[in-house]
Amino acid sequence: MLKRTLIGLLRSHEQTGDKAKDPLLKSHFYKLSKDKAWEEVLSTLKKMQGYKVLHEVQSVGEIVMERRTMFGRTMDITVSVISVNPLTSAVDVYSASRGSLGDLGSNYRVILEIYRVLDKKLGAFKVNS
Repeated sequence: MLKRTLIGLLRSHEQTGDKAKDPLLKSHFYKLSKDKAWEEVLSTLKKMQGYKVLHEVQSVGEIVMERRTMFGRTMDITVSVISVNPLTSAVDVYSASRGSLGDLGSNYRVILEIYRVLDKKLGAFKVNS
């Protein structure tokens, strides 16, 4: 976690993906069609305390949210629901802090929190990669 804080001194964004070096930032896959995954992910995100869904575009599978930190900074978060095949979907998260200072690892922690909540809700459908 110290390494994340040090990286966060300089960097104010974090994202997940297929090729992420950090195993905790790898895309999460679920055995659900894109439409079903979209419904589940969207309803779960809307219930997360401290997060506000600003808009959602189902056709491209993007949910845009914001979160205010304890220090009053705003974080912009984009959650993408991607169809891998008709029966499997992937979920990726991009989180960025507004302002010029680093985030001290807060974007990293936000991504892990979102994944933890989604995995709890969609645990039965999770595909371990």
